[in-house]
Amino acid sequence: MKKSTIWLLAIIMALTFIGLLYIQIMYMENMIKMRNEQFTEAVKRSLYAVSTSLELDETQRYLDEYLEEEEKKMLSSYEQRNDQQDITTHHQFSIVSPDGSVASFSFREQTSTIITPAAPQPKDHNTLISTYRNMQEARKGQYLYQKGLLNEVILNMLSKASTRPVMERIDIKKLETYLKSEFENNGLNLPFQFAIYNKNEKILYSSNQYDPKIEGNLFTQAIFPNDPPARINYLKVYFPTKRNYISSSVKFMIPSFAFTFILLVTFLFTIIVAFRQKKLTEMKNDFINNMTHEFKTPISTISLAAQMLNDPSVAKSPALFQHISGVINDETKRLRFQVEKVLQMSMFDRQKTLMKLHNVDVNDIVTSVMSTFKLKVEKYGGVIDADLEAEDAIVSVDEMHFTNVIFNLLDNAVKYRREEEPLSLFIRTRTIGDKVEISIRDNGIGIKREDLKKIFDKFYRVSTGNRHDVKGFGLGLAYVHKIITDLKGDIRVESEINQGSTFIITLPLIKNK
Repeated sequence: MKKSTIWLLAIIMALTFIGLLYIQIMYMENMIKMRNEQFTEAVKRSLYAVSTSLELDETQRYLDEYLEEEEKKMLSSYEQRNDQQDITTHHQFSIVSPDGSVASFSFREQTSTIITPAAPQPKDHNTLISTYRNMQEARKGQYLYQKGLLNEVILNMLSKASTRPVMERIDIKKLETYLKSEFENNGLNLPFQFAIYNKNEKILYSSNQYDPKIEGNLFTQAIFPNDPPARINYLKVYFPTKRNYISSSVKFMIPSFAFTFILLVTFLFTIIVAFRQKKLTEMKNDFINNMTHEFKTPISTISLAAQMLNDPSVAKSPALFQHISGVINDETKRLRFQVEKVLQMSMFDRQKTLMKLHNVDVNDIVTSVMSTFKLKVEKYGGVIDADLEAEDAIVSVDEMHFTNVIFNLLDNAVKYRREEEPLSLFIRTRTIGDKVEISIRDNGIGIKREDLKKIFDKFYRVSTGNRHDVKGFGLGLAYVHKIITDLKGDIRVESEINQGSTFIITLPLIKNK
């Protein structure tokens, strides 16, 4: 798959996830906004109903009080009369509030009627008409009486009700009962606190633990809205758990966000793996090209030398025969060395490298590798020096693998030398606490800063510009890093362009018992 195709798929999936998240967030915001509006409307409706109930209670109380006084007056007036007949009349009327609720009131009126002897009258048509007229007059008088009674009550309320302290006009227990009932009727089953304020925002009464901390959770309603503005009082209700109540309505969105997040993480992981696989494929292609070139050269040389051996003239010249045999031997060694490098690839697929650990002196291994490598360095006109100041530098390593580590680092120093400068290698060992440090410094072409973090990756090869004589598979430093890590050590590199590089290895020491 092309890199551009991977980027295209990544962009499309990213835009899809962004759109999905945007839709989910907008839906959740709209849900919360709608729930807030519904909550506010339900609270306002409930508080208005409570205010209306309080007004109706006050109206009924005034009616009861006024009727009780009128009844006492009439009874005291008629008790002084004789020859009277008690007549009980039942009165009933209703008051319709602005919101459509109806409050009914009833009372019984007991009156005394003086009985006077009536003159006998003839029973004719005129008598029936007169009786009907008398009944109409009585009903009209009853209506006027009730109307006057209500007018008296209304005038009394207008003139006296607002002058009474609000705490005398309200029954707190009834108020709390009304609030609970109205909130439950409107589906608001959550705790609340309330208080009564005057027009100066002074608290006249508050329920237990009343502490309005969030302004948006506090709702206000005039208790008796028909009172004069200077004497009006307010009921304020606070819902401490309103936010949780609103949030509970969108809890079903949490799994949706969780699944979207899982998909997003999976998508990112897939894209990262795709790019790594793409990079690995490119590295493997480079590896195959380099491997083909590395194998082709010694095979061609061996083939040419074998053809020369078939020449009869070569057999007559012992010196030439020995030279050709030496070339075949050298190229065979070179080919075997390249094959061993390829076989090192199998190590990277193992969790742990199989090693035979022995306690060895670091200085001895470094000295052995230096003596073997000295001829190769001098071949390019260079020098190799060492400062082995570490004492009792005993470490537990696989001697063969550790020797290969030192050899690979020195071999890289030779490969990436500067043509204009004589090659200079310096090896130093020193003890730091309970560890030994081995540093290998060269004066080669150096490594770019952006390549320093990648040089230990498998198949990664640093660009050498116009240098075409540097061949390899990109396995050497990856092999070095794996071996040092498996030995519970650490390796790092310090480098500057055209100044050289320093590889620093740290290994734990073995304490002598």
